[in-house]
Amino acid sequence: MSETHPVLGQLALGYCPMVGRDGTVVATRLSVFPAAPDAVPDPKALLDALQPVWPADQAPSAAAAAAPPRPLERPSGTREGTVGRAPVVLNIAGEAALEAMMRAAPGPQVMLEIPAFMATDPARQDTLRALRDAGTPLLIKGRPLQTLTPEVLACFSHSIVDVEDERRTETPPPAGVRQVTTVQSGVRTSADADRAFRRGAVAVLGWTLDDPLPAPSGRQGVPPDVSAVLDLIAGLERGEPPARLEGVLRRDPTLAYRLLRYLNSPAFGLSAEITSFGQALMMLGEQRLKRWLLLMLVNSARDRRDGAMTYAAVRRGVLMEELGRALDDEDASGEMFVCGVFSLLDRLLLQPLEALLAGVPVPERVRLALEGETGPYHAYLELVRAIENGAVFDIREGTERLLLSPAEVNRALLAALAAARQIG
Repeated sequence: MSETHPVLGQLALGYCPMVGRDGTVVATRLSVFPAAPDAVPDPKALLDALQPVWPADQAPSAAAAAAPPRPLERPSGTREGTVGRAPVVLNIAGEAALEAMMRAAPGPQVMLEIPAFMATDPARQDTLRALRDAGTPLLIKGRPLQTLTPEVLACFSHSIVDVEDERRTETPPPAGVRQVTTVQSGVRTSADADRAFRRGAVAVLGWTLDDPLPAPSGRQGVPPDVSAVLDLIAGLERGEPPARLEGVLRRDPTLAYRLLRYLNSPAFGLSAEITSFGQALMMLGEQRLKRWLLLMLVNSARDRRDGAMTYAAVRRGVLMEELGRALDDEDASGEMFVCGVFSLLDRLLLQPLEALLAGVPVPERVRLALEGETGPYHAYLELVRAIENGAVFDIREGTERLLLSPAEVNRALLAALAAARQIG
């Protein structure tokens, strides 16, 4: 995604996952903050900028989108599922900007969040019905202060309720009492998510990054398949000969099979078949091969942690790499990819970061960012965390600190989200 749309210079973007009951990411919530509270970025230009990330031709038909709401699901064969509707949910800050998007009637390409005070405004009810008729899936955000009419309520697929505003108990409602299905926002821990699902939420919005960090457990090392990938990454860092690295693979035939299948997959885009690790190293080079080993490492951890953490690690690594392109230093952008992925490795593998880094000689600039919260990559990592949290003031401050423009940061984010959807 090399093109930068002018609209990307007029806003700040943040994102987080929408996670279903089974732990898989069913959609991405993209928060849009105009440069000023009353600014109105061109809604059609914004939708055009999102098109390469979430193509409109992958959205359901208008008829399907207008159908009665279904439980959140991840269709088979997709890397990101849908909220029964579309793979991206737009959370637009600013009443004027949201009204402009509502008038644009984006159709089934996106889901659109509508604050409760707008949903209860009689002057906006014709617009809500027009959105429904255009096939745009809607979510009502917050608790309305007055009862919605059945006709208006029928415009919404789900309600979004923040953890702090939750009033439901874990006791099911009486039989015959109709409730709009709920998506819980503001989730910061696994316990938050568990409580939300016990109360009947169909999905949660947010990261579980406030969970306690893994503590030393006395267990011996990491699982064998993860250990083998770490050995290969460490061997590449130490510059060991391909024959030595081939030996690691010979000790784990399953890993060798997975690696070669991965490298020869259509997504990898190689013109010639790779039959050995040495050949992979020769054709790809150390940095590119290391990148894909890191992605394999994340995939190896997929069964050990919820899908949102895998989603986060892949996107954090790719976003760090995209931001690093501004440095015009290939080594630096490659190291920033490592930095992004490794910053969540402790949560993925449930091992202390210090213990994991002890087994892999990561570049010094990466170590400074992860262990000492210093060095040239630390400010980039802080900016990425602000984007993940949708902290608009921190996003703007981090952007200025790094002498980047909002357009550069937003282009990098959308390019990272597009690339990551192809990876996993």
